[in-house]
Amino acid sequence: MGSRMANNLIKAGYRVAVHDINCNAMKKFSDMGVATKETPLEVAEASDVVITMLPSSSHVYDVYTGPNGLLHGGELRPWLLIDSSTIDPQTSRKLSLAVSNCTLKEKRDYARKPAMLDAPVSGGVLAAEAGTLTFMVGGSEEAYLAAKSLFLSMGKNTVFCGGPGNGSAAKICNNLAMAISMLGVSESLALGQSLGISASTLTRVLNSSSGRCWSSDSYNPVPGVMEGVPSSRNYDGGFASKLMAKDLNLGATSAKEVGLKCPLTSQAQEIYTELCEDGHETEDFSCVFRHHYSGKNET
Repeated sequence: MGSRMANNLIKAGYRVAVHDINCNAMKKFSDMGVATKETPLEVAEASDVVITMLPSSSHVYDVYTGPNGLLHGGELRPWLLIDSSTIDPQTSRKLSLAVSNCTLKEKRDYARKPAMLDAPVSGGVLAAEAGTLTFMVGGSEEAYLAAKSLFLSMGKNTVFCGGPGNGSAAKICNNLAMAISMLGVSESLALGQSLGISASTLTRVLNSSSGRCWSSDSYNPVPGVMEGVPSSRNYDGGFASKLMAKDLNLGATSAKEVGLKCPLTSQAQEIYTELCEDGHETEDFSCVFRHHYSGKNET
C-alpha cells in the first residue's frame, strides 16, 4: 500500500524520501532516484510532511516513539504527520497528543505547532495503485484542509470524520462491514452453486437487485466471474486475510470497550482467524469463498 501511495505522490510532483525495513522496497525506490533513509527519524529530518502506512498499532507506536522514531527529541521539522495505518482509535489519540506536545524547529505562517492526522484508507492495493483510495480523516479540520491536496494525489475521496482517532474508528467500522458483506456474498454464491445456479448468473441477479454490494459488483470472490480482482489470480495480492483478522480483532476489542454487543463481528472474527490458522493468511480475504465455504471456480 505504502509503495503505491508514494509512487502517486512522486507522479504528482512531490519530492519524496522513503524508509522501509524491507530492503527490496528501499532498493526499488533508490533505483528510481528517490531518496531513501535509514530510520524514520531521518525521514522526519528531511520532510515537511510525513506519511506512515504500517501493519499494526505496535508498529506505528514504535515508528513514532521508538529510539529512532519520528518524535525523537521532541523538536520536529515536519509540521504535519499523517498515519494511514489501520489501528485502534486509542493509539491514534495517544500519538496525536504526543505530537501536539512537540515543538516545531521552524514556525510557519500556516503552522505554529506540529499536527497529526489519522487517515486510514479504503480500497486496498488496487485502489492504492490506481490512486483511487478513500481517506477517512481524524484530527483538526484546519490540518485536514491543508493536507487535502496530498490526499487527492493518492486517492479520489476524502471524508473528514472529526477529532483525533475518528478516522481510525471509521476505518474499523468500514472494514467490519466489508468483512461481513464478503461473508454474506460468499455464502450466497456458494449456496447458489450447490442449488445449481452459476455464480455468474447469481452475481447478475445480486447486482441488479437488493443484494448488490461492493463484494458482489467490484470484488467478486468467485474465480472466473470478474477480471482484475484477487479471485481471478488465485487470491494473490489484494487485502490479506491476516489483515482482515487483525481489523476484526480491533473492532471486537473496541466494541467490548464501549459495551456494545456485535455478534456478527464475533462470527466474522472466528472465521477469519480460522482461515489464517489453516494457512491462508497471506491470501486475499475473499478466499473465504473457497476455503471456508468450499465454493467452486466458475467454468
